[in-house]
Amino acid sequence: MMSDGASCREVLASLTSAAETVSGPRSTVSILVLDRNGLLRNGASPNLPDDFLVAIDGLKPCAEVGTCAAAAATGEIVVTPDFRADGKWTELRHLPLALGYLGAWSMPIKATDGGIVLGTFGTYFRDVREPTATEIAAVASLATTAAIAIECGELY
Repeated sequence: MMSDGASCREVLASLTSAAETVSGPRSTVSILVLDRNGLLRNGASPNLPDDFLVAIDGLKPCAEVGTCAAAAATGEIVVTPDFRADGKWTELRHLPLALGYLGAWSMPIKATDGGIVLGTFGTYFRDVREPTATEIAAVASLATTAAIAIECGELY
């Protein structure tokens, strides 16, 4: 897509669609990207409402907050099967619950050299559940492509 002139955001939006296809119709995927100040910003979240995106804009990576902020801080996959039962969501759980989401998981997007975290792939579920092995493998592959797009494109 990029060789055909697609923007970084268009590539990332395509990757979210691919992840949603793997995760099924009761899921929504978001890519957040770390800006120059180390804050999480929307890279591509075509199926999340603007008010939700505004509310989470500028989150600081923190191992004790949500799934995407925690994944960005730790560089590890973070799984929250049920927002209502996870203390990392105490301050934010009202946001996804208001949209009918009950759980989520996030995978860090790491630089192509395997180093720094560039952003996160977050998947929200309308059911209490964890990602399947197939979902994890697919998003891991998509995260590699996302890293290439983020490194080549200018987002923040």
